[in-house]
Amino acid sequence: MTVANDIAELGASFFRRGLTFGRTGNLSAVDEDGTILMTPTGVSLDRLRATALSRVTPDGEHIGGEPPTKEAFLHLAFYRARPDARAVVHTHSTHSVAVSCLRDINRDNALPALTAYYAMRVGTLPILAYHAPGDPSLGPLAQETATEHHALLLANHGPIVAGADLAAAADALEEIEETAKLFLLLQGHDVRLVTDQEVRRLSGPHR
Repeated sequence: MTVANDIAELGASFFRRGLTFGRTGNLSAVDEDGTILMTPTGVSLDRLRATALSRVTPDGEHIGGEPPTKEAFLHLAFYRARPDARAVVHTHSTHSVAVSCLRDINRDNALPALTAYYAMRVGTLPILAYHAPGDPSLGPLAQETATEHHALLLANHGPIVAGADLAAAADALEEIEETAKLFLLLQGHDVRLVTDQEVRRLSGPHR
């Protein structure tokens, strides 16, 4: 499997399982030559073709394929902030977006650690102030925050996650969506959280 095929396969999987819809969401990964393959603008993730992905340099120059997603700058901000990252995934997953719309959410950590897997794969999830989709002024804020966190929640928008590869980034994004679902289901109930000490132990210093 090539990186391009992996992106197309993951996009179709996300769409098929309802983690994104319509022509929303975007994916990227670093190819073997160091350039970055991205989903094109205006293409549904279930319609991706490995041969038609956009190719950009780390500084954002479009050098091949279709024009990149209008949120390419966000992916590039993550790669600059996290040199070990090899993939970035962003969706408009329903429950995650619902949490991002809540008025009284903790801006430093939008979701509590309800499970050990959330602690391991996400740790903490800062929420960034609302910017219109494609607004490049979000880039510097995302880059600054991503130096300490591999997963962010964009207010009234959705999650974006970097990982060592597409599988790791997807695992974390799916954990955010499932935890958001649990969080909303548990509203009004007395909840037992994973302890802060256990979260620190599980999440490690790289978050």
